[in-house]
Amino acid sequence: MVEILKKKLNMSFDEAVQHVEQIVQEEGFTVLLTKSIDEIFAKKLGITDYPMYTMVLGCGPKFAKAALDVSFDVGLLFPCSFVIYEEADEVFVSHSSIMKMAAELGFASIEEMQPVIEMTGEAVHRAWSRF
Repeated sequence: MVEILKKKLNMSFDEAVQHVEQIVQEEGFTVLLTKSIDEIFAKKLGITDYPMYTMVLGCGPKFAKAALDVSFDVGLLFPCSFVIYEEADEVFVSHSSIMKMAAELGFASIEEMQPVIEMTGEAVHRAWSRF
């Protein structure tokens, strides 16, 4: 079963976004995009009181290649995402393994994905321990 990692961060929202971006990069991921969903809601939907919610989308090239070597369908779940959001005046970071999702959704066999899951899990947990 795919678990959701969630951790409270004791810093401002903007500091949290920068912190996550920095650590993700230091652990071998390329930050492809950092996007504020609440700002999109404000601009496109006129909703100005939505809690802050930002996605940091990353790609670990060696992880992506290993997954695509198992099945090109795994790419449907790319990129790896970390979300930073406010909830009840607190700031959280959250993440879930797309590699585990790929196996559970049948995009690739669990047996073939297991080495990829372990490799990516090590990098994510190193990053996670630093949040």
